[in-house]
Amino acid sequence: MPGTIAVDLRALVPTATGIGVYTRSLLLELAARRAYRYLGLAHRPPREEAELAAAGIAVEHQPAPLGVIWQQLRLPRRLERGDVDLLWSPLITLPLRCPVPAVATVHDLTTVLMPETHRLKVKWSVLPFLRASLDRAVRLVTISHATSRDIAFHFPHCAAKVRVVYPGVDPEFRPGTWGEIDDIRQELGAPEGYILYAGTLEPRKNVGAVLDAWEALHDDDPRTPPLILVGPYGWASQHLVKRIERLKREGVQSLGHVDRARLVRIFQGASLFVYPSFYEGFGLPPAEALACGIPTIVSNASSLPEVVGQAGVQVDPGDAGELAAAIRDLLASPGRRDELRARGIEQAARFRWDTAAAAMEEVFREALAAGGTICA
Repeated sequence: MPGTIAVDLRALVPTATGIGVYTRSLLLELAARRAYRYLGLAHRPPREEAELAAAGIAVEHQPAPLGVIWQQLRLPRRLERGDVDLLWSPLITLPLRCPVPAVATVHDLTTVLMPETHRLKVKWSVLPFLRASLDRAVRLVTISHATSRDIAFHFPHCAAKVRVVYPGVDPEFRPGTWGEIDDIRQELGAPEGYILYAGTLEPRKNVGAVLDAWEALHDDDPRTPPLILVGPYGWASQHLVKRIERLKREGVQSLGHVDRARLVRIFQGASLFVYPSFYEGFGLPPAEALACGIPTIVSNASSLPEVVGQAGVQVDPGDAGELAAAIRDLLASPGRRDELRARGIEQAARFRWDTAAAAMEEVFREALAAGGTICA
C-alpha cells in the first residue's frame, strides 16, 4: 500500500500567489501519478478544494484564526493520529513539534536577505520558525540552484539535505494564434502590441525601474508601445500607486489581479516581457512568458539567469538605463525577437510538472527512508 503524505495547504487559502500556483499544480501532478496518497490540511477550506477532491486528494481543515497558529498548535495534533507517514510543507516552515518526518520547500530566503521587503505579518510567521524548520526537515527542496546556494551560505549545516527541483509551467501558457493575439491587443487598446510586466507591484520586483525605463523611452519617442502591468499591489507600494495613476494618460495600464485564462491571453499578446526583479527564488512569470513565445528581459540577479538561460536578455537591476536600452534594441530588431521567441519556447519546455513530480517523489522516498535522521 502507498504511504500517506500530508500537505500543508495554507498557500491555497488566500488569493492565488506564486506559491499557491506551485502547490496546486505540483500536488495535482503528484496525485495523478498515484505513487502516494495525499491528504491536504489547512486552517480554512482551500480555494481549490473541489478540484483537489476530484483528483483523489482528501482535504481537511482544523479551524484557527491564523495560519501560523494552526501550523504550530493544531497541525501537530492532527499528525499524531498515526495515519500520516510524512509531512510536506510548500511554505518553508514546519511545526516546531512535528511527530512525523518532514520535507519543506524553500522558495527563497528573502525574509533573511531582504526583510525590509516583507510585511510584519510575514516576518512574524516565518523568522521565528525558519532555522528550526530547516534543521528539523529531513529533506529541503529548493526551486533553483540560486536558493540552494543561499541555504549553503547562510545555513551550511543544512546544505547536504537540499535537493533542487525546478517547478513547471502550466500547459495553457503557449504561443497565441494571430487571431488570439489580435483580439487581446484590440481589447487592451494596443493594436500594435505592448510591453508587459506581470507580478506583484512592489519595490522588490523593481517595478520602479520598469516605469523609469518606459517613461524615458516614451519621452524620446511617443510611439513607444504602451506598458501593461498585471498583478496586485504589494508591500510598500504607495508611491507606485501614485506614479502609475499619473502615467495612465501617457499609456500605462495597471490591470490588477486577473484570472488565469485572461493572464494567458495577456501574455500571448505582448510584444516584450520585462521582469527586472532584485531577487527571485525562481521567477515563474518569465518562464510563462517564454512558454508563450514572448521575448523576455530579466535582471541578472538570483535565479533569473537560470530561468531564461540563453533565451532571454539580462540586465543589471540597478540600472534603469540599461533596461531601457534593452527594450529599445529589441523593439527595433524583429529578427532578434524571432530568435528569442524560438529559444524561449525551447527553454520553457525544460520546466515541466511531470518532471518536477517525479523528482519530488524521489525526495519523499529519501525522506521516508531516512525517517527520523534529520541531516542524512
